[in-house]
Amino acid sequence: MTNTPFPENERRLLSIHAHPDDEASKGASTIAAYHAKGVYCALVCCTGGEEGDILNPAMDRPEITENLPQVRLAELEKSAEIIGYDEVIMLGYRDSGMADSPANSNPDAFANADPEEAIGRIVSIIRRIRPHVIISYPDERDWYNHPDHLQVHDISLPAFEAAGDPTRYPEHGQAWQPSKLYFSTWSRERIEAMHEKFLEFELKSPFEGWSERPSRDHLISTRIPILDYWPIRKQALLAHETQVDPKSPFWFGLPDEVAREVHPYDDYILALSKVDISNKNGYENDLFAGID
Repeated sequence: MTNTPFPENERRLLSIHAHPDDEASKGASTIAAYHAKGVYCALVCCTGGEEGDILNPAMDRPEITENLPQVRLAELEKSAEIIGYDEVIMLGYRDSGMADSPANSNPDAFANADPEEAIGRIVSIIRRIRPHVIISYPDERDWYNHPDHLQVHDISLPAFEAAGDPTRYPEHGQAWQPSKLYFSTWSRERIEAMHEKFLEFELKSPFEGWSERPSRDHLISTRIPILDYWPIRKQALLAHETQVDPKSPFWFGLPDEVAREVHPYDDYILALSKVDISNKNGYENDLFAGID
């Protein structure tokens, strides 16, 4: 017998994100699609987003700015419900702020967490939920070096391995080895397609210059079709009223009926796997491919 509260035949997916709103901008449609198939979907949010700027002018009010952590938590809960997460777990660290900002020096900042302790927290969650698949972040030091995003990457990989080792963190429950860990990524193909579509409509593209950033397209292993769940991402983004301006051209500059067709996939990089990799000569279309 195991100590899991979940049915043995239920598939489970765990996403690890840095801040409230990351769960909406990265893979929201994927989670919605799997939730609709009956997959148990859990979200770990590592920080409270305390250092987030107010990006929506309509929300730049004293009652919001003075209570930003509580507001962002409420936004996260609303977004997670829209997406279809069955559970939201706050890892309990403070937002580290952007690189080289004063918030970096806060001892409670996620970036300053003791690695073994932070890995242990993730291991504890993995062993309780027993996910088959974990979604995390790639190493983005080459272009988006947000300390919290880097920390998500740096603790997720060792936690994936440690969770299955009964000699590691025995105080955190019975060992459970997830089958796969993926990195969520925005492909160069997606960015260029969006850029070209703005130009086609004779609009100023918010993606101008993005193609100069390093491409990971050669690493992409998996494309999840999300056309039917594209609206969920938009609704989840709009739930983060402090962080997402409904007039933002970056998020909403194209008509919905156009934007949803430009790149109707979420892209992933398979980083770690304990099962045989399927579709070695093409893209996977299922995060659970190869898992019995």
